[in-house]
Amino acid sequence: MLQSCIENLGSSRRNEFMSLSELPLSYCTNVHPGRSVAEIEAGLDRFTVPIRTRFANPLAAGLWLAKPVIDELFSTSDGVDRFARSLANRGLTCHTLNAFPYGDFHDVRVKEKVYLPDWTTDQRFLYTMGCAKVLAILLGDTPEGSISTLPLGFKGLSRSPSFCGDTIANLIGLAVGLRGLHEQTGKLIRLAIEPEPLCVLETTAEAVRFFSELCDVARKAGAEEAVRTHIGLCYDVCHQAVEFEDVARSIQALDGAGVRINKLHLSCAIQLDQPAGNPEGRAALRRYIEPRYLHQTIARGLDGKIVRQTDLNEALIADPGEGFADAPAWRIHFHVPIDADRLGPLATTRPDLKNALGAVAKLSYAPHLEVETYTWEVLPGAGPNDLIDGLSRELTSASKMLDLIGE
Repeated sequence: MLQSCIENLGSSRRNEFMSLSELPLSYCTNVHPGRSVAEIEAGLDRFTVPIRTRFANPLAAGLWLAKPVIDELFSTSDGVDRFARSLANRGLTCHTLNAFPYGDFHDVRVKEKVYLPDWTTDQRFLYTMGCAKVLAILLGDTPEGSISTLPLGFKGLSRSPSFCGDTIANLIGLAVGLRGLHEQTGKLIRLAIEPEPLCVLETTAEAVRFFSELCDVARKAGAEEAVRTHIGLCYDVCHQAVEFEDVARSIQALDGAGVRINKLHLSCAIQLDQPAGNPEGRAALRRYIEPRYLHQTIARGLDGKIVRQTDLNEALIADPGEGFADAPAWRIHFHVPIDADRLGPLATTRPDLKNALGAVAKLSYAPHLEVETYTWEVLPGAGPNDLIDGLSRELTSASKMLDLIGE
């Protein structure tokens, strides 16, 4: 079980309440296209630098570097160094990467393709290790970095009988590789696996069970310390709120089980209250049906039973099936601005974000914090001009929430 992983977890709990990360807030640049180094730098100039000025606080770039970008950076001997200098010249730092989307996250249709290649493959392992090598240079004087990644795979896609074993083998191999990178560069890089609705890692209970097995196999392989140091979770508040989990208890449960949260995604989901008697709300929800991203939809009945729909669609809204028709609320995996309590007749899960930040502040360590509203291009009524204003408002809202928690 997890007992061997819980022991010697590093520094003991210093007190019941401590400050959150003192590193600059970041927002994830997967919100704008980044299929090449030139495209990433154009996005930094068009959006990130103006947002930093508007935010009026230190801002880090939470970079999404897709596989073609990693390949391009390593195509010349000084590619990564030149990119690091370009960040510094723009007044930006970087302490976390998003390595969840492997390919084009701004394709016409992404949906379930974003979960490929999964963690059984050499492609995913090599790509993630490449990201770690890049981040070790981008960190500059910062000693630690994090990389978020997919929740192992997607339940709706076919998986081999050896899926779990192959995944664990790759993660142990990555942990050993990250340990070697730490010894070589002095930079401690932590992987952050991101649970998500309808994925192999979805609920808090599933995450705890998986880490128990991962730690057990790693112990037998003599790699327990590497796994314990380098592998943890990216806790996306939107995702666990969509699952109707009590996020504060979820974070406490992970901490009690020795599962480290290496990164926290500050994010909110859509909530439709009383759908059966709320035609205005259902009409508003139709505007969020779109062809690019997957919007898993979950309802919880009065009896606590959870029902799941793979994607938000017209049929579900027009004629909800059993479990959805009489549910008090639906929650939809559609990342919406974190400064919004409501979107017209629709509610958001913003209260869960406040609760999550309060729970994380009580941990004995400080995860990296990143605003991740990647959906601005597909939000109803949003556009390029809204992105600078919208992300600036989100970052300001996050900063105010953190100030209130720290008082």
